[in-house]
Amino acid sequence: MRLNHIPLRLTTGAFILNAGWGKRHLDKDTAAGLQAMAARVIPPVSRIGAEKFGRILSYAEMTLGAALLTPFLPSRLAGIGLGIFSGSMFTMYLRTPGMTLEDGIRPSPQGTALAKDIWMLGIAAALVVDRKPKPGKATRRIPF
Repeated sequence: MRLNHIPLRLTTGAFILNAGWGKRHLDKDTAAGLQAMAARVIPPVSRIGAEKFGRILSYAEMTLGAALLTPFLPSRLAGIGLGIFSGSMFTMYLRTPGMTLEDGIRPSPQGTALAKDIWMLGIAAALVVDRKPKPGKATRRIPF
């Protein structure tokens, strides 16, 4: 893992791990609400029982969070996982009625909680596209 990836992976990994941990014991109604929103992005999830969906979601978030926190896992692989997760969250935000204002992009007061997660998509992109400098090549530095 590159030094500049540590803050990106530490903050998102801890955040997602904590979110998954908090979903371990969702009540049926809360799990059903999350499932309905997720079904807008991935329709087959509607075929799973709500409580089982809640457990799967919890374990998936904890797994992704732990993967981001694992130093020996390549950043590109962790970034791909984060990209899939955050891309799904952003798509869910765009497809859920009431989450955006009339323009379909800017968040409504109800959509702010999902819209703010766009930062994870940016972090995922940074982890995926960042390349190690080739050996023997001088790297450009930004003067301070």
